[in-house]
Amino acid sequence: MNIKCPISNVRCRIKRSGFSLTEVLMAIGTLAVGMLFIAGVFPVSIYFTTVASERTIAATVADEAFAKIKLYNGYLPVLSDANQAPFDLPAALVGEYAYPSIPTAQPSLKRYWWSAVCRRIPGSASDVQVTVFVSRKVGANTQYRTRGLIINPLIPPSLGTINRPVPISIVVSKIAGGRADELRIIDNLPDGIDETTFVSDGVTIVDDKTGQIYRVLEKYLDTSVIPNVYVIRLDKNWQGSSLVWVVPPPTTVGRYPCIAAYQKIIRF
Repeated sequence: MNIKCPISNVRCRIKRSGFSLTEVLMAIGTLAVGMLFIAGVFPVSIYFTTVASERTIAATVADEAFAKIKLYNGYLPVLSDANQAPFDLPAALVGEYAYPSIPTAQPSLKRYWWSAVCRRIPGSASDVQVTVFVSRKVGANTQYRTRGLIINPLIPPSLGTINRPVPISIVVSKIAGGRADELRIIDNLPDGIDETTFVSDGVTIVDDKTGQIYRVLEKYLDTSVIPNVYVIRLDKNWQGSSLVWVVPPPTTVGRYPCIAAYQKIIRF
């Protein structure tokens, strides 16, 4: 005999209870949306963790660079208080630019490198302003742009290549009647290399005359003039000259290498 449970029986009602398909689908949808938000946080957190880690390493590299420049002061370039000049060690000591500075047969495999430009402090015979650029290098065979000092902005030296990131000077100009915090980037070498690509958003530049450090907030194409020119907006008003120092990107596609620039006055 088939006996049905009375409706008033609580145990029978419990056995009959359950989730409908609609409820299950809503729960899965809510869980999926939550997981998407959580997954989106991971790339951001990884990026900021990498930035924080590299900034910490860069500060250590800069301290080591200042110490090495003081140690190898015999290789200081001929300095003036009007222009910057690169600090350049001989080829036998090129491994000193790498970090960590543990001797190795293949220093080109190291990830972090430093480079520096110097200028004499006006009115001082012994104080030198040193600006250290700390950069990352990806790949042992990656090449970067380099060239000699620019004496005449109208005729800058040709660009070459080197296997580590180094700062080079490029030509800029103020905009007549324009904003005090904007500059035009000028490429006046018919060599097929677009020097305006050396500067982009977030890049650090250093004025050749004063050594002042600026950060590029924005780069945009000015179509109000013919031919069109690229304009950069800085984090403060420009008080410099017609040349700036910047670490250019690799000759092939790659990230902007410079992590940070540090400055110190050293007495020799």
